[in-house]
Amino acid sequence: MDKTLFEKICDREIPAEILYEDEHCVAFRDIAPQAPEHVLVVPRRRIRNTGSAEPGDKELLGHLILATRKVAETLGVWGEGKGYRLVMNNWGDAGEEVPHLHIHLLAGRPMEWPPG
Repeated sequence: MDKTLFEKICDREIPAEILYEDEHCVAFRDIAPQAPEHVLVVPRRRIRNTGSAEPGDKELLGHLILATRKVAETLGVWGEGKGYRLVMNNWGDAGEEVPHLHIHLLAGRPMEWPPG
């Protein structure tokens, strides 16, 4: 199976502005930002999307959510009176473009509801 764009970024084969990384995930700025702050949090281990996750992935999925908080703190958008949105797309109709689970962290402007 060919590497996804995100696997190549995690392996430093493609440059990216990395804001956070640990042994389980990498967080980097989106190249087509939809908000002033738009960061992708990606697991190093490839899972297609949350719809493809297995019970054994629950620890990694929880780790990703906790990593988004670290990124939000770094960006200065975490806390009362601030805010950020997390988005996970599953399959084509939802806007999934890269078949590798990732969390979009969007911040820096008021968010509308409903989205999309």
